[in-house]
Amino acid sequence: MSETIKHIEIKSVVKSYGKIHAVNNVDLNVLAGECVALVGPNGAGKSTLFKLILGLVRPTSGTISILGQQPDQPVFDRIRKSIGFLPEQVLFQGSLTGRETLQFYTSLKGESKDQIDGLFQTVELVEAADRRVSTYSKGMRQRLGLAQALIGNPEILLLDEPTSGLDPASRLNFYEIIEKRRVQGAAVLLSSHALTELEARTNRVAVLAHGKLVANGSINALKSKLALSSKIKLKATPTQMKLLSTKFADHFDINHIVNGVAVLDCPENQKVSLVKDLMSSDIKFDGIEIIEPTLEQVFASLTKGEKRL
Repeated sequence: MSETIKHIEIKSVVKSYGKIHAVNNVDLNVLAGECVALVGPNGAGKSTLFKLILGLVRPTSGTISILGQQPDQPVFDRIRKSIGFLPEQVLFQGSLTGRETLQFYTSLKGESKDQIDGLFQTVELVEAADRRVSTYSKGMRQRLGLAQALIGNPEILLLDEPTSGLDPASRLNFYEIIEKRRVQGAAVLLSSHALTELEARTNRVAVLAHGKLVANGSINALKSKLALSSKIKLKATPTQMKLLSTKFADHFDINHIVNGVAVLDCPENQKVSLVKDLMSSDIKFDGIEIIEPTLEQVFASLTKGEKRL
């Protein structure tokens, strides 16, 4: 499947509730074979954007195209079968078993029940398949929700806080599942507050603040545009630290040593040359580490004053 296919195409979309713009002039595309992280503070408009994509609410203005069709058209009922949705709060009927729950959702989608055993294997719930959902932990219900979203191998996955309640092993399995579906050509739009999880697992980050899309690009591109500094963390003896403060006075303050560790701020365009100078000096370090700007720093920089990129 071509990566140029726009499975989700949002153009100049506004959704207003009276004087409040929950979504304000947003343009966003998600291509086939792409995983895009949608991040923003509470109330930024992420859930409203999901509802617009699903056709649960209509835009006040602007257009939305999902697999080439608009959500407000009658034909979109057929398109919904190609969308897998995992809501932020997963609610299932507790008196049903996990298997009965997936049987219900496969019937709703008009899909074969033959895939149910494979879905339980995928989300690692085989042993709990025939237990009542009321006995499931939060993490197990979350995995059942993911299994529900994967029914029919959908072309689009909309995932709202999908790793909430998952333990580290389950989170790793979740991202392996999503990566496999992405490689197969699915378009994935994933909303999460767990920013540290997203850095190596998404193609692009779209940042919402007060309904506005304030940034949209790869994490590296956003870091570069914001000119966030890297840091170089050094560990050395007091004697070596004194030498460091003399030779690298522009980057180093002897008063900022904590437990034998110094942290140097380093603009991105000086990082390579500074590391070379440090390594070629006669100063002996017990340890040296380069700390790159994080997605959390990018997020904070963009949402604190709605800076646009």
